[in-house]
Amino acid sequence: MKTRKTNAKRTATVDTRPYSRLVVDGVKQTPSRAMLRAVGFTDEDFAKPQVGIASTWSNLTPCNVHIDELARRAAVGVEGAGAKPITFNTITVADGISMGSPGMRYSLVSREVIADSIETVVGAQGFDGVVAIGGCDKNMPGCLIALARLNRPAVFVYGGTIKPGADKRDVVSVFEAVGGFASGTVSEQQLKFVERTAIPGPGSCSGMYTANTMASAIEALGMSLPNSSAQEAVSEQKRDDCSRAGAAVVELIRRGIRPSDIMTRKAFENAIVVVIALGGSTNAVLHLLAIAHAAQVPLKLDDFTRIGRKVPVLADLRPSGRYSMSELVAIGGIQPLMKSLLDRGFLHGECLTVTGRTLAENLANVASYPAGQDIVHGFDDPIKPDSHLVVLYGNLAPEGAVAKITGKEGFSFSGRARVFDSEETSLEGILGGKVKPGDVVVIRYEGPRGGPGMREMLSPTGAIMGKGLGKDVALITDGRFSGGSHGFVVGHVSPEAAQGGPIALIKNGDRISIDASERKITLHISAAELKIRAKRWKPKKPYARRGALAKYANCVSSASLGAVTDADT
Repeated sequence: MKTRKTNAKRTATVDTRPYSRLVVDGVKQTPSRAMLRAVGFTDEDFAKPQVGIASTWSNLTPCNVHIDELARRAAVGVEGAGAKPITFNTITVADGISMGSPGMRYSLVSREVIADSIETVVGAQGFDGVVAIGGCDKNMPGCLIALARLNRPAVFVYGGTIKPGADKRDVVSVFEAVGGFASGTVSEQQLKFVERTAIPGPGSCSGMYTANTMASAIEALGMSLPNSSAQEAVSEQKRDDCSRAGAAVVELIRRGIRPSDIMTRKAFENAIVVVIALGGSTNAVLHLLAIAHAAQVPLKLDDFTRIGRKVPVLADLRPSGRYSMSELVAIGGIQPLMKSLLDRGFLHGECLTVTGRTLAENLANVASYPAGQDIVHGFDDPIKPDSHLVVLYGNLAPEGAVAKITGKEGFSFSGRARVFDSEETSLEGILGGKVKPGDVVVIRYEGPRGGPGMREMLSPTGAIMGKGLGKDVALITDGRFSGGSHGFVVGHVSPEAAQGGPIALIKNGDRISIDASERKITLHISAAELKIRAKRWKPKKPYARRGALAKYANCVSSASLGAVTDADT
């Protein structure tokens, strides 16, 4: 037992082995020690804090193909700081590969599997701390949900961003090229060239899509080291980030600093501010709600509206902007942006972080962006003066919906409904010419329960953009969007169609209006007609009756609550 200073306000008597000692100390735990000797433990190791390193390595996606090396670097950092590292794996699935297919139903499900598996291993093995390393979209919130539930000293490490492909192309370029091929503006030879050159190696998708958005949010939340979100996957900086994370978690154990000390209400507000300033993905809304639920921090959809009214979009990043994450990395990453947000009073500087210091202390000596850069705009020249993440309500979404409106799409849209009951049929309709200018494409029965799994609509939005319809149609869905989607799109419509929500009652030709300025989404039929349709509505047959998808559908909450699987009943 040691007395350690945990922060500027308090001291505590900290047991550096509060969990592992229950597994390895005493005569009755002799069998445990015998087992651990077989995997490399020595007499000295049993007296050290144990740190679990949760690796999401696999070679099924470029986002995670390099994480085995990063996990080894983290282990070196743990060992050098005087603790014992134990590495274990959890799953990942590749959104970009499964996109547009039935396999995409497993994407959001994987967030829960990742969280459950990390919680299970750490809880079972008695680790005193955790380093979690994630690369692809659902790895990151899955890791954070687990760390929040466990509430043991922990650091998250982002696997890093990919380098841009030829002519600055990326994965979204490929999806949009498919739409271009369908419309005749992209040749078969050009399509093949894009396929072969857009994704050049390890790392997560190169724009401010969901992976880079969540990495930035987690850094702002205080759960990763400064600059962890803004390093290329194959860089020496990223390898050093892992080593330092290993040492940092040991220091957190010694000081008794836990995720509950870091992931506070104010820290979540910091994360929301940074996501907005960066023009981040709508998935951040879903994931931050879920992480906050795990951390037992009250956070609601309306908090995004409240904060978003005063925070501008400053970063000109893809998909709607011009620049890649690598280009942001080259001018200093998100730290100078956070420093300017702090100086303007947008961030809570007193929030504790995994460095053991406050956010303000971490940012004290951060330099400004270089003169002449135009990737991150100043406060006097914002991309948009308030948030691009717009929460809409109305008779079509009584529990809310989430739109990504940068202003480039306009701020309102009114048109006739073109209804599809699945992503597949919508893609056929878009590529087959059924969707016309003035249409509001409705894709339903793709919500958390109805999909199940709330598939991302990157294939339909990519096809719409590729066919040159981006300014002429809108798209609404009870599913969600990839961070790479852009255009006039509204997702997370709640209640979802599978629960008999109003989106299930829309008919072809109904007029729908979306007003981002008024934050309203309206189906223009009378309340009486809506009631008649509701009485006639019958639920669809479930997609799955057994296995992971069926279990998920039976316990998942509304998207408006973060699509969590352990909501209070």
